[in-house]
Amino acid sequence: MDLGLKGLKALVTGGTKGIGLKIAETLAAEGADVAICSRNAEEAKDVAAKLSASGVTAVGSQVDVSDGAALTRWVADSAEALGGIDIVVANVSALAVGADEESWRKGFETDIMGTVRLVDATMPYLEKSAAGSIVTISSVSGREIDFASGPYGAFKAALIHYTQGLAYNLAPKNIRANTVSPGNTYFAGGVWENIEKNLPDLFSASLALNPTGRMAKPQEIANAVAFIASPAASFTTGTNLVVDGALTRGVQF
Repeated sequence: MDLGLKGLKALVTGGTKGIGLKIAETLAAEGADVAICSRNAEEAKDVAAKLSASGVTAVGSQVDVSDGAALTRWVADSAEALGGIDIVVANVSALAVGADEESWRKGFETDIMGTVRLVDATMPYLEKSAAGSIVTISSVSGREIDFASGPYGAFKAALIHYTQGLAYNLAPKNIRANTVSPGNTYFAGGVWENIEKNLPDLFSASLALNPTGRMAKPQEIANAVAFIASPAASFTTGTNLVVDGALTRGVQF
């Protein structure tokens, strides 16, 4: 299937590792020009250089998405470099699972306001696009109670609600908005590798919950994001696409 991504312009926050990296790579492989950001400038530039090898325009910048002014500048600079914006993927999370007030603050500023400000800054460009698409990355922790039931789970649930509202309000403008909710996703240097090494009991218990007997690979999440962001999914909006290998048991009506 041709996803229709060739020539489109995409922004991906947190595009240098794990799920975000695979999303950027997949969009570039499909012919989309891509702008990524990371808190590490060298990593962002290195990934952008590799993406450019696909024959697309790719730029990488250092941005902390909790810094509203910096995020807005990045959007404007990226739109200029790419020649517009068609797709925006809000991927960054503070991964705040603590019960302390600082964890709640970090989660709110990064997961929620980082997404809201990103969408607001990209809106003028999306309104000019013939294929405007917003994808927010939530989590199965936003659907059910698990060990991340504090700020992480609460804000991931809020993202689903926020995105559903965007879908309804932006439909008349032909801008789609969807959420992708990954299950536990394992990759080198990621959260689950760290848990495997330092909290083996938690890792074993979490792994045992999935009837597939394994965790997701970042590429599997990226494939779902690329599809739902693409013109191939032109009538899909307001959806929370769960990609979890049947980890969650709640029926999603």
